[in-house]
Amino acid sequence: MATINPYQAYQQNSVMTASPQELTLMLYNGCLKFMKLAKKAMAENKIEEKHTNLIKAQAIIQELRHTLNMDIAMSEGLAQLYDFTYGKLIEANMKNDTAALEEAEGYILELRDTWKQAMGQLKNR
Repeated sequence: MATINPYQAYQQNSVMTASPQELTLMLYNGCLKFMKLAKKAMAENKIEEKHTNLIKAQAIIQELRHTLNMDIAMSEGLAQLYDFTYGKLIEANMKNDTAALEEAEGYILELRDTWKQAMGQLKNR
């Protein structure tokens, strides 16, 4: 019988009990984490580690894209931004391009911060 790492159990519980808004914030934070790890791996010329982390960041962006409600007008703009950011991550991965990665990271950071601010405003109501 496998033992469960307490940190993994905590993480799993956090995801299972989170609101949809908190889950979105977790996705943004996870994406940023994997981008930072990829950037570090690029600097250290660890190609496989860079690739693994960029693939994880891409998967998160795809998940964010799939959760959009396309009946809401602003979702189309977000979808385009997610697609653009996804493309930048592919470019960063294929060309080992730090600038493309930093551009993608900037967009996700801005979205995360905006999302966090909106969550705070909802709590204050």
